[in-house]
Amino acid sequence: MKVVDLRPDEISALIKEQIKHFNDQIESKDIGTVMTIGDGVSLVHGLDNAMLGELLLFPNDVYGMVMNLEEDSVGAVLLGSEGTIKEGDEVKRTGKIIEVPVGDGLLGRVVNPLGQPIDGQGEIVSSKTRPIERVASGVMTRKSVDQPLQTGITSIDAIIPIGRGQRELIIGDRQTGKTAIAIDTILNQKGQNIYCVYVAIGQKNSTVAQIVEKLRKGGAMEYTTIVSAGASELAPVQYIAPYAGSAMAEEWLSQGKDVLIVYDDLSKHAVAYRTVSLLLKRPPGREAYPGDVFYLHSRLLERACRLNEENGGGSITALPIIETQAGDISAYIPTNVISITDGQIFLQQDLFNAGFRPAIDTGLSVSRVGSSAQIKAMKQVSGSLKLELAQFAEMQAFAQFGSDLDAATKATLDHGEKVREVLKQAQYSPRSVEEQVISLFALKYGFTKAIPVAKVSQFVSELYEEMKFNHADMIEDIRIQKAISEELTKQLKEVMGEFVEKFLKVNKEG
Repeated sequence: MKVVDLRPDEISALIKEQIKHFNDQIESKDIGTVMTIGDGVSLVHGLDNAMLGELLLFPNDVYGMVMNLEEDSVGAVLLGSEGTIKEGDEVKRTGKIIEVPVGDGLLGRVVNPLGQPIDGQGEIVSSKTRPIERVASGVMTRKSVDQPLQTGITSIDAIIPIGRGQRELIIGDRQTGKTAIAIDTILNQKGQNIYCVYVAIGQKNSTVAQIVEKLRKGGAMEYTTIVSAGASELAPVQYIAPYAGSAMAEEWLSQGKDVLIVYDDLSKHAVAYRTVSLLLKRPPGREAYPGDVFYLHSRLLERACRLNEENGGGSITALPIIETQAGDISAYIPTNVISITDGQIFLQQDLFNAGFRPAIDTGLSVSRVGSSAQIKAMKQVSGSLKLELAQFAEMQAFAQFGSDLDAATKATLDHGEKVREVLKQAQYSPRSVEEQVISLFALKYGFTKAIPVAKVSQFVSELYEEMKFNHADMIEDIRIQKAISEELTKQLKEVMGEFVEKFLKVNKEG
């Protein structure tokens, strides 16, 4: 066995070296060094005490967020330009999990996912912040959905009703009117005491500007906040956008308020997360998405809820949007989000192209909890609509092949076409619940039978105007009672019978 001789001066030098590096080890827990930088991702040596989701300060006031924790380094994504950062630069911990300003100061504003204003209207007035990630409210703090969230869109409020605290997915191909439904719903919340948050992920800035203008014209910006992570933004910024929007909504939830949040859209959000994950060298799974892509959306959408009275009684209603390819709702991300939500509104390309707007496929659309929130008056007039539309679709397919149709089939087809006409609705023109109930009442009790299909839309519109000016007490009765009594049914039938005669006479002469 060979003995290694260590001279006293060598031992002394070794101890001095260790003492010198002892201070470095303490420093390494809070200060690190950039090992690699590129594609908006950095590997930082040191930072032993770093937390997942913590903000890091890079040179020139560029922030990053910790997403990977490894043995001797951390993987961080940059929330700003990497142009001024190079290998060997110093990185500091901030000790803060990423958080955003919250409160009423955000109403009417357009902000980025860090809560910084991007609308040129000056600083955000807010004294409070919230971390963007939060564990969803527990089961015992919640209550079941029992209040309606009116969208102003007849085919949704009648057939696929949404309740406050529900998560209803809007799904369909590109350019089928998904965002239009969300914007109409926000416009319809005017005077309903509901705060709205619209999160735009990967949208063109020009598109977001158009939406802001449309909401401003409709007077909706007073109760709306827009969080925008444009298509030109870095993938990490797009990734945090929906969580930032959710944190803003939760501030109003904690005050017992009702909030509507729209995520437009989560397909682009999943793509941004996939980009970040692959750059961080996380293993790819199905369609190259990381293994935790389901958790990505489930932890976000679980934050939408209806709280019980002991916890303030507020609610967050979520309308996530998913874009499909060629109507394939069985793809990976669509099926993930369908399984997390309480139903879906499916928009069909064929219906859209045929001029039926909103292009809602009532066969594939469903609301699993919304019917318990629907008002009684709406239930009374809309109960058979889904069945009637299904029969119409079946008969229509059959009628293409048979030229000689019996009277019953002709009647079903005629009624089905009239149902569709009543459900047709132009964008940015939400209808009140009373208007929807009156038009569906006329449909249910056969007052549209004598009206030609081409005139049905005009008929229901003029009928409501007639009711508004000459029978406002009936409309008020529906609004207050939220139900149609036997007495009111009799009165409505009488008024509508007279109006049908008048309408047919005028249009015959015209």
